[in-house]
Amino acid sequence: MRSPREDPDPFIAFHLDKALVRKYMNPLLIGELAPDQPSFEPSKNKKLVEDFRELRATVEKMGLLQPNHAFFILYLCHILVLDVAAWLIIWYFGASLVPFLFSAVLLGTVQAQAGWLQHDFGHLSVFSKSRWNHWVHKFVIGHLKGAPASWWNHLHFQHHAKPNCFRKDPDVNMHPLFFALGKTLSVELGVQKKKFMPYNHQHKYFFIIGPPALVPLYFQWYVFYFAVQRKQWADLAWMLSFYIRFFLTYLPFLGVKGTLGLHMLVRFIESNWFVWVTQMNHIPMHIDYDKNVDWFSTQLQATCNVHQSLFNDWFSGHLNFQIEHHLFPTMPRHNYWKVAPLVKSLCAKHGIEYQCKPLLTAFADIVHSLKDSGELWLDAYLHK
Repeated sequence: MRSPREDPDPFIAFHLDKALVRKYMNPLLIGELAPDQPSFEPSKNKKLVEDFRELRATVEKMGLLQPNHAFFILYLCHILVLDVAAWLIIWYFGASLVPFLFSAVLLGTVQAQAGWLQHDFGHLSVFSKSRWNHWVHKFVIGHLKGAPASWWNHLHFQHHAKPNCFRKDPDVNMHPLFFALGKTLSVELGVQKKKFMPYNHQHKYFFIIGPPALVPLYFQWYVFYFAVQRKQWADLAWMLSFYIRFFLTYLPFLGVKGTLGLHMLVRFIESNWFVWVTQMNHIPMHIDYDKNVDWFSTQLQATCNVHQSLFNDWFSGHLNFQIEHHLFPTMPRHNYWKVAPLVKSLCAKHGIEYQCKPLLTAFADIVHSLKDSGELWLDAYLHK
């Protein structure tokens, strides 16, 4: 195991109270390098690492890691207002088709926006104390969304540590069972004559098993298995509180079938919103095995940005600044735009591409990249 003293960038990026974390890590330290041994891995760009650490120091001096609590309070309030408005529509206008659909759209928006807010607390970017972030995280993801915080933490930090690295980033575990991802992995799959799906058509069936299905057909059921299997009883209680509140709220107006239908429609809307936003920054980027490159290079090759606008910021939960988020995961999202020019300058200095594109282009690039990797797989499958 490498000590955080040897490779501190991920360690610094993820933790607020570093002294506390070191106490837990000390028993895991198995030794120190001898003075005459090289302390820097040849696979990493030493000058880039030094420059990024200077950038990190600048970010801290500028106060960009300090949250604006009013921003997050207002953000939570706008979610709660939408939630109440969805119920008031059914209560006042009744359960006919138009009020039903309008309420579903509002509730789908609540789920998407609560997803972005729980992401903030999960990354410890709202409060100065990790414990406070964890407490509110359980409320937002558990009571407002019906999912366990422990499940999100387990998966998401693996993703951030090694984004788009096969067998290390769980977000690319859809390769190879459902999709062939990345040029290298797709060709490898074809050379091995493996075919779990007709990957040359994956850019078409993505519209069926991707955005519409991920949450309603998989996530919302798997999270219960996860919580029970890992005995996360507090998380399970928060999840049940969401479902109890939802059904007690809408059952008197819609009945059992109507309430179940509303719930599934909301999950369908949430799923489409979630998948398009979260995959536009990653699927079109480099996907391969881990090459053990430096922190900055690891994040830049796996992420891209989407143009800033008030709508894009709101719609994506500021994940249109995916590059900055991955470099500084504990940074409050309202500060991403401030650090972006500094990140661009560092990229330009070291000849690293800083990708930023329009929102619809980013969506289209998901489909284009799936089509390209599917064709690479087919060519290797047939001819290599």
